[in-house]
Amino acid sequence: MNIVVIGAGSVGMLMASFLAERYDVTVVVRREEQYQGIHTNGLCRKNIDGSTSQRKISVTTELKAIPSHSLVIVSVKYAQLQSLYTELAKLSYETPILFVQNGIAHFEEALALPQQHIAFGSCQFGAQKENDWTVIHRGIGPLKLAVERGSQEIFQSLKKVESNLLPLEFVEDAESMLFEKALLNCFINPLTAVLKVKNGELVTNRHTLTLLENIYEELMEAFPEEKERFTFEQVVRLCEKTAANTSSMLQDIQAGRKTEVESIVGAVIRKAKTKGKDLPTLKTLYQLVLAIEGES
Repeated sequence: MNIVVIGAGSVGMLMASFLAERYDVTVVVRREEQYQGIHTNGLCRKNIDGSTSQRKISVTTELKAIPSHSLVIVSVKYAQLQSLYTELAKLSYETPILFVQNGIAHFEEALALPQQHIAFGSCQFGAQKENDWTVIHRGIGPLKLAVERGSQEIFQSLKKVESNLLPLEFVEDAESMLFEKALLNCFINPLTAVLKVKNGELVTNRHTLTLLENIYEELMEAFPEEKERFTFEQVVRLCEKTAANTSSMLQDIQAGRKTEVESIVGAVIRKAKTKGKDLPTLKTLYQLVLAIEGES
């Protein structure tokens, strides 16, 4: 099976590097500089144990170059999806598409596409882009997958790349999976982005720990059903487990890129509003991130 990964940010590069160990992989990039970097150097992954994995893969800047009978993985940021939907709709009706964006704003949009096989992914691992052809594997965690429409069997073929470094977990409810990840992102991403700290500092500083607890209480009051999924202690453990990680939102700010605050935090705030709930702490952080974006 051919696999096409659209988008070569940290997540796309890490997934492509693992997938290339078992499949023919093509990466679709936007910039000529990145095309030249991957074409010349291959795709390099710096592993958690300090070793390096490097593979030659196919790379293109043209969506039209997608081979037939490919499984397409869309790993671009949410803001880039809007201009991509038209091109995706032109792909074969039978082309399976897997979306691996953060947030929940893309869920219904993706399902408006005509393809008969659509799945969603939630990335629980840590990845950081070092340069246009090198990605650093920062933390081991599962890639959760949920097939919302079409054949489970097609996407189950991805299990061939499962390993201790990249566990795969299939779940039943894509929307719930995405919302759970969005909530977890709400705890870590906006705080780290505003304070410009790594994840672990959220629980080693008593003031940020208080803010973290305030956010947790607000979200659990708005979405009490989520208390069954995780406790505040689990949120603290997540920060500890990813202590050395730089959140994706902070990475975006450091690179002068637009963040995913709208599709993650903004979407959760809007969902809470439909239930008549206000999230004052989270709303403040949301506005602060937008203000910082305006500076970059």
